[in-house]
Amino acid sequence: MNFYGVYLLYCLNPKYRGRTYIGFTVNPNRRINQHNKGKEAGGAVRTHGKGPWEMVLIVHGFPNMISALQFEWAWTKPKLSRRLKNLPNKKAADKKYDYCINVLCHMVNTGPWNRLPLTIRWLKQEYKFSINVEPPLHMAIEHGPVKNVRRKVEAEENHVTEFKTQQCVLCLHCFNENDNTISCFHCNTSYHTMCLADTILNAQTSDRTTKLTKHLLPVDGTCPKCFRSILWGDLIRFKKGGFSEKCVNDTCFME
Repeated sequence: MNFYGVYLLYCLNPKYRGRTYIGFTVNPNRRINQHNKGKEAGGAVRTHGKGPWEMVLIVHGFPNMISALQFEWAWTKPKLSRRLKNLPNKKAADKKYDYCINVLCHMVNTGPWNRLPLTIRWLKQEYKFSINVEPPLHMAIEHGPVKNVRRKVEAEENHVTEFKTQQCVLCLHCFNENDNTISCFHCNTSYHTMCLADTILNAQTSDRTTKLTKHLLPVDGTCPKCFRSILWGDLIRFKKGGFSEKCVNDTCFME
């Protein structure tokens, strides 16, 4: 439920204009202020004295900090990553910013990142880049600043009470406070996260003649209760509260 993001900075200083910087953060607003104030305020050595910088894009939705840091490293050093060995070399005529975006497009379509419920967020519309390779359909493309979703204490208390009175419809065990749960946004049926993941993955494996590599979490599937199609990334966004009523009706997050 924590926020882990990998961002792209663009330099506005006329002397260094066009330079880029890729980094990891748990707080985008605080991080861009640190970069612009310099290394004394916690900014990076590479961005010190070259500002102002703008944070133009951020990728978030990583399951943990390690996953986000691995993504940051590969995006920063694509030619050293074994997963990006087929990535074309940067041409002399290519701008650094354009190349960074092209690398990102390649990464989100490459395993293991192509299975994550990531959100690609353009923080600055004027820097939006026309791309030839679209991200996977289960990844959201959004615009505007990152908004913190904070739960009220009362909601948390109700959530704990709810655990005591519900059970997973797949394993039939009652939920407890420490269980990792997930709910269908169509019928609001709750499951243990791993119960639902295993059910969807097992159904997909049995429906196909070719042997599938066993994954931990699915990309898409069907709710066992209401039998409607669901994207795993949508379930995660619904759980985090970043899921609007319009999206529930349309079940569509791509432009």
